[in-house]
This record gives sequence, structure tokens and C-alpha cells, in this order.
Amino acid sequence: MQVAAAAYTAAVFDMDGLLLDSERPVRDAWMQVAAEFGVPLTPAAYLDLIGLDHRESTLRLRAIFGDDALLADANRRASALLAERFGDKPFDVKPGARRLLESLRCARIPCAVASSTQRAEIGHRLTRAGLLDFFAAVCGGDEVVRGKPEPDIYLLAVERLGAKAATTLAFEDSGHGALAALAAGLGVVVVPDLKPPEPAWQARSVAVLESLDAACARSTEWFGIACACVCPTTSAGRRPPLPRIARCTFTSSASAAPSWAAWPRWPARAATPSPAATPASTRR
Repeated sequence: MQVAAAAYTAAVFDMDGLLLDSERPVRDAWMQVAAEFGVPLTPAAYLDLIGLDHRESTLRLRAIFGDDALLADANRRASALLAERFGDKPFDVKPGARRLLESLRCARIPCAVASSTQRAEIGHRLTRAGLLDFFAAVCGGDEVVRGKPEPDIYLLAVERLGAKAATTLAFEDSGHGALAALAAGLGVVVVPDLKPPEPAWQARSVAVLESLDAACARSTEWFGIACACVCPTTSAGRRPPLPRIARCTFTSSASAAPSWAAWPRWPARAATPSPAATPASTRR
């Protein structure tokens, strides 16, 4: 499958809005709740939350809702709306995601997830979507002190992969995520989802694409591989294993029923904190 010298030897992916079509349903739930509660949450204000870490997004939402108790009630209502719509069903996988991941696995290029969503919820979402096994490492927003657009989560991802930032390519859908990857020294490909390209990161990106299908077309240039539709099996009928690095694992709490706590992009799975800390629930 190797056909050319590789510019990059590892890859790190955001999750919500890039691998999974989760941004739209979460946004729609929050906009509905804001309308029901009579809160002036505008589409533009919501877009500013995308890609931010939980702490910063909570502060911004608190300023909009103006009351911790009201914000906690809104979060529970948004969670209920998502549960009604999806239940245990996964979010849709974005076009080209599975094909690109299959090709990277076949070429034994290590991949990680670096998402502002809490790590346990990442495991649930990717497991339900059938994508978790593509990743040798998973990094969640609750594992770093500073979230995107700071570089911490990408530095953690390359550390867990045992890779070098300069030869690792990040895939993102938001400006906050793109800036985080760039600050960590990675190359970045942006596939905008809800937010259009922004001058602050567009000119510094390796590419800005319409979909991960388009990324497959550039796989020879970036990874020295041909992007196959189906990963060939070994003589024993098995798919090639992931590279021999630490595999991602999840504690028993991650096997429990999923929480639909809907904070934009980072549903929380820990015990409900006091309203003064973080309202009950969730990337994001």
C-alpha cells in the first residue's frame, strides 16, 4: 500500500463535527432550549462555543443564561431532547472518515483522537459509531488543564502516540482546534463543519477541504499511501493490527449507559457538580 515517501507519519483527529456529525443535533437542541426558556442565545454566539474547552464554554453560557440554576435546567432539557432523538443510536459518521481511517490503519500509521469532549464520552461515541478501534490513543478535554485553542491536548496526543509534532498531521473542523494544533507544532488540515474558514488559521493550514473524502485524495501526498476503500485482510482473515504503542483503554465507568448531557461538545459523565462549579452535565 505504500507508494511514496511520507510527509507525515502520524495523525490526530478531532471528533465532533469532523469524524461524527454531532455538532448539528447538539446545536439544534440548545437553540430549541434557549427559545423555550426565552434566553437570547444567537446562532453566532453558539458558533463561538465550538471547539472551546468545557470551562470556557461554561463561562460563556453562564453569561448568556445569567443564572446557574437556569443553565443547569437548560442543560438537562437539551440532554433530554438528544436522548429522545437518538437514544443509544450513534451520531452519523462523516463522509470519508471511515475510508481514511481504514487506509491509515492498513499502512500502520498511528492515529489518535484529541477532542474537547470528556474522555469517557469519546469512548462511548466512537464505540457506538464503530470507530474506536482505529485509534491507538484517545485524549479528552478533561485530561488537560488548558483546552483548545491552547496546544495542550495536541501535545498530549503526540506524546501518547510516541510521535513528533512536526511529522504529525492534525484534522480539525473548527478554528479553535486548528489554532491548538498549530500552536503544538502539528500540520493541520481543516474540514469546516458549522463554522466557515477564518483568516487567523486558513493561511497557516496544510489544506482546507470540503470533506474527509477530499483528504483521501491527498493521502499519497501526506502519508505516502493510496487511500483504499476496503482494508485488505491478512492470510488469517484479520485486519492488520494497530501499531505497537499503548492502546486506548477505558475504565468500567465508560461501559455504562451513555450520558446525553449536552453541553456543546463535551458531555460530562462525572457526578453532578454544584451549580456554582459546572452545571449538570457536559463537546464538547
